[in-house]
Amino acid sequence: MFDVAIIGLGAAGYTSSIYTARYKLSTLLIGAEEGGMGVTAAEVGNWPGDIEVAGPDLMERMKAHAKSFSEVTFKQAFVEGVKKTKTGFTLAYQGGGSDEAKTVVFATGSKKRHLGVPGEQEFAGKGVSYCATCDAFFFRGKTVAVVGGGDAAVEGAAIVAQVAKKVYLIHRRNAYRAEPYWVEKLEERENVTFVLERTVKEISGSGKVTGVTLDKPFEGADRLAVDGVFVEIGSDPASELPSQLGCALDAHGFVQVDAAQQSSVPGAFAAGDVSSASNHFAQFATAAGEGAVAANGVFNFLQTKS
Repeated sequence: MFDVAIIGLGAAGYTSSIYTARYKLSTLLIGAEEGGMGVTAAEVGNWPGDIEVAGPDLMERMKAHAKSFSEVTFKQAFVEGVKKTKTGFTLAYQGGGSDEAKTVVFATGSKKRHLGVPGEQEFAGKGVSYCATCDAFFFRGKTVAVVGGGDAAVEGAAIVAQVAKKVYLIHRRNAYRAEPYWVEKLEERENVTFVLERTVKEISGSGKVTGVTLDKPFEGADRLAVDGVFVEIGSDPASELPSQLGCALDAHGFVQVDAAQQSSVPGAFAAGDVSSASNHFAQFATAAGEGAVAANGVFNFLQTKS
């Protein structure tokens, strides 16, 4: 039995494991996808100590740091269930197998929101993408639409604009919620057209994406001819596992935690984008901070049980 199982291979999970290892706690670090949402950030300009670093590179460095400790057992697998036991928790894996731990840290992050419009599911992977950082290269010389108004959308549009012939940035409001830095950077690009106060009603195509239909005309037409659509409208907490365990969630689905990042279930902690802490400010720095606090919470919790 491990002292702690940390579910999630992103900034919160990696940082938490670094701290639990330094506390000399036997640590299971597990998740299905390495890097979490961190790998979708092409440019990180607010990580202390690095004026600029690519998200995937930062995640690789965190992973290497975590795996450098003998106390950390790294496992890539999908956890489909977590149950409370008399001695701690049991993690059940998709495809069979399980592990036990005295405590658990949910660092499961978040999942991308979908538009929920006709054609979106049909053309997923055929022109519809949810990661500009990952897929921009495939639209070199093409015309694309980016949907959203937050940091992810504006940053994504800036990334795609480096390779695409033309980018439409579609946002339902008349102003962007994104960090002004990214908006100003995008406004400098001549191949970006801002489509404000419009929403996408449908994504159409034949085998692959050929256009999007808007809720009202833009420059005289309600349809834009595009070769791809990047959906960047935010994300929701991946709280299925903590919910299954009985952890209390807030109105938006985030795991409610105390000052030690502990949930309503004793011994179960949450950190990063899935937790209610840090004013829901989803950043590398806040995820790492919450991961460290959760590790400290785990250590103190185990001290009371020894």
